Amino acid sequence: MKIYGITTSIVILFVSIFASAAFGQNETFSSPNVDYTFTLPDARWKMTVKPSDTSPNVEYVYIDRNDGHFEVRKIPTRKDILLTDTIRDEEQKLQFLPGYVAGKEENFAGKHRGVVFNYEFVRTGRPMSGRMYFLRINDDTVYALRFTGMKDKLRSIQNQTDSIARTFTVK
Repeated sequence: MKIYGITTSIVILFVSIFASAAFGQNETFSSPNVDYTFTLPDARWKMTVKPSDTSPNVEYVYIDRNDGHFEVRKIPTRKDILLTDTIRDEEQKLQFLPGYVAGKEENFAGKHRGVVFNYEFVRTGRPMSGRMYFLRINDDTVYALRFTGMKDKLRSIQNQTDSIARTFTVK
């Protein structure tokens, strides 16, 4: 009977360890070199570019760059500039991508309100897509969260890209 109690305790211990490992996948990004944070919903997001004193940019890859690539960019703006104008300025840079096709815009709400801009393009003969979240932080700052990947793969992790954008906040 004592052996049964020990065995049960060990089983409960292992179950709780594995359960916390399976469900505790969220990781919060924060760095002293940037003024923002966000939460990654899956441990398969790996940092590829770390922010530094000279470059405040951060980039992540989901499994492989073709599965999902994520970058954060700060866009200085003015109070009188509409968010749609900022999106148009960024879209002009995308128009040179092979096979570029603009998609629809969607309103977005998380810790900050903004607009999502979708687009498609071709890279090495493969259909790719992009999803950019434009979040207005204040009168003079917009953050662009850009996700790109193979069209079907990026679509399959859209719940994760939405989650990252929803948790994005300024310190």
